Amino acid sequence: MPTMKEAIVPKGLAVQIVDTPIPTPRPDEVLIKVVVSGTNPKDWKLPDWLDQAGNQGDDIAGIVEAVGNNVTEFKKGDRVMAFHEMTKPGGSYAEYALAWQHTTAHLPKPISFEEAATIPLAALTSVAVLYHHLALPAPWSPATTSIPLVIYGGASAIGAYAIQLARKSNIHPIIAIAGRSGSFVENLIDRSKGDTIIDYRQGDEAVVAGIKDALKGAQLFHTYDCVSEGSSFVNLGKVVAPGGKIVTVLPFQDYPGVPEHVEVVKNSVGCVHEDQKDLGYVYFRYLAKGLQDGWFKPHPHEVVPGGLGGLETALSNLRDGKAKANKYVVRIGETAGL
Repeated sequence: MPTMKEAIVPKGLAVQIVDTPIPTPRPDEVLIKVVVSGTNPKDWKLPDWLDQAGNQGDDIAGIVEAVGNNVTEFKKGDRVMAFHEMTKPGGSYAEYALAWQHTTAHLPKPISFEEAATIPLAALTSVAVLYHHLALPAPWSPATTSIPLVIYGGASAIGAYAIQLARKSNIHPIIAIAGRSGSFVENLIDRSKGDTIIDYRQGDEAVVAGIKDALKGAQLFHTYDCVSEGSSFVNLGKVVAPGGKIVTVLPFQDYPGVPEHVEVVKNSVGCVHEDQKDLGYVYFRYLAKGLQDGWFKPHPHEVVPGGLGGLETALSNLRDGKAKANKYVVRIGETAGL
């Protein structure tokens, strides 16, 4: 049986590279030769939370190697980006990875594999938050009235993608919370429509006051907490109107200090492989079209050298908070021994 190199991420991040069989796609799956894999904070957090080692990669950018019997949209040789189903076998930290066909999309020619690897998990996370949990207007049927939206952590990949999607849906004002990467966020927002940036480094009281000032008397019902740690959700709880929502991104923790009249929704992007498959199918293709049309931009990236051998550095950097307005990606072909 043919084998491949695969990286296993344990609790503590002592990444091991092992030889494992190349997986075989099931009827609705696509087998992809991974050119570049993205990385995400959950890749170091899950082994800690679950105390379980595994191939944690979910952001695939590569070339189709084989397809299951039910797959008609893709064929061997196609350039694709794909979102692997989290915690399942066949992750992107390997020479070959598996993805369901509904969370696989063709990659426009101008987009590099490095750029593509920044997109799947983060972009679909924001899709689930904006259009499933917050039920905001779709980009093809944009809002016609003002809908304030707070995005706490606007320079993160999920935050930046949320801003791009919100603008396409004509959601304004967008109130983005950011720090030293505010200049990056500035290029994403539209101040002519009331969008603004609040610097969290000024302190919690300044953040709360800044959000209230930006609302100009309007009520706030829609917030997206891309941080979901520290004081972010507490600050949001002080400005959200009764009946409003704070959507968080760390589903395994509690959020004390939020008033009872505010609903805290724990988002998991895994919903696009569960009860929100249609959402994932439609929006992933829409994002690919956005890349082609030019309104949707990949997140800035940094290539960590060494292929799979660089994962320990990349994940450690994520754990230590070193990523600022960029995503770490690895080129699988740089792995020692390939």
